Amino acid sequence: MAVLDMRLLQRTAPASRGRCEMPKLKTKSGAKKRFKLTATGKIKAGVAGKRHRLISHSAKYIRQQRGTKVMSASDSRTIRAYMPYGL
Repeated sequence: MAVLDMRLLQRTAPASRGRCEMPKLKTKSGAKKRFKLTATGKIKAGVAGKRHRLISHSAKYIRQQRGTKVMSASDSRTIRAYMPYGL
């Protein structure tokens, strides 16, 4: 009987031994798929508008949409709120 009581106590006892800790914050799953951090801490993302209907766009537009771009400061503030622990 005492063995069952100990198992029950181990399952229900908090892991932090009496301290109350704030819960972990979740990262938005869409943000972690779409954004990366540069070495200097800026946020970079893939450029929109290069998936389909490229025939109607000029060659200059298609060329400029290659690769990734660094996000603006105002967008970066919003994205950082989605990723509380970085990437």
